[in-house]
Amino acid sequence: MARIGIAGAGVLGRLLAWWLARDGHDVTVFDPADGPLPPVQGRVAPALGRPHAAGFTAAGMLSPLAELDGAEPAVARLGWRSLPLWRAIGQRLREGGAPELVRTEGSLLLAHGSDRGSAQRTLARLSAVAEAPAPQPLDAAALRELEPALAPGLLAWLLPGEGQLLPRESLQALAEQADGVRWRWDTRVEAVHPGRLQLADGSGFAADLAIDTRGLGARPEVPLRGVRGEVVWLHAPGVRLQRPVRLLHPRHRVYLVPRPGERIVIGASEIESEDRSPVSLRSALELMSAAHSVLPELAEARIDHLETNLRPACADHLPCVEHAPGLLRINGLFRHGWMIAPALVQDALAAAGWARNGESPP
Repeated sequence: MARIGIAGAGVLGRLLAWWLARDGHDVTVFDPADGPLPPVQGRVAPALGRPHAAGFTAAGMLSPLAELDGAEPAVARLGWRSLPLWRAIGQRLREGGAPELVRTEGSLLLAHGSDRGSAQRTLARLSAVAEAPAPQPLDAAALRELEPALAPGLLAWLLPGEGQLLPRESLQALAEQADGVRWRWDTRVEAVHPGRLQLADGSGFAADLAIDTRGLGARPEVPLRGVRGEVVWLHAPGVRLQRPVRLLHPRHRVYLVPRPGERIVIGASEIESEDRSPVSLRSALELMSAAHSVLPELAEARIDHLETNLRPACADHLPCVEHAPGLLRINGLFRHGWMIAPALVQDALAAAGWARNGESPP
């Protein structure tokens, strides 16, 4: 059994804590948040007095093929490997009392007829993950059978095996079911060194392995920038949407994701800014107009709330992993955090010499 200190309780920090504790290690997690629960919906970070993990704001799409619209094949491969890992993790958490967190019934890639050329270019990129099934073109009848509420006349492809998870509920379940983990909330880590976490109050925490998953809080030790993302939550009673939908759009990678309680999440802008202020009028109009164009029944939906957050990104938009004796850093997951987290954790632990036996999560 090793003594492990983790700086950061976002997606990576909680997944690592749950994973390593189940492997029998003594784990302590430090985070400046005031507790494990999600922030109040619709409240932006400045209103809370401190930033909250980007994973709370994410839509939770597990869509490695659809992400090839703008991501490198290496990211998509990590995402494809993560799908069965998430299914296994979701099942473990459900056995512990969590709701159904993960669904993999496929996702839809949509385009308006005027964007046919863009759609073909995107589809050509999807062959980069040879182990994944090919997109299935859907005619009007097949699309209507799968998702009858979608607008007629759309170009559509089913991406088999893709899916979604519930981010807020998953973060909460990972914290609640990380048996034996000590959570040091309201505690900021100033620096992470091999075998030691330096806390903001001047004290330190010695560990056999110090893990840094602080997102933007890891600067300047990790060269990162924040990329602003905005999402819209709608309450849409009676609007049926079973699968995540990605719309090829001139300005945004627009997605619509169904959530429990007759909610639909629309996102996500991608703006080169570290502004954490509320969602802009322009983004809200563009996202909602694009969503309405493919799901007309949203006209009578009610705007539940809007959220904004910053995604930690490296210069090349690829995740950055650094390891040395007694040290592991994982960061820069950009817009792919939930999608690639399990496979990235698996690879990072193996590279650092902390691999466990077997490929499945504990």
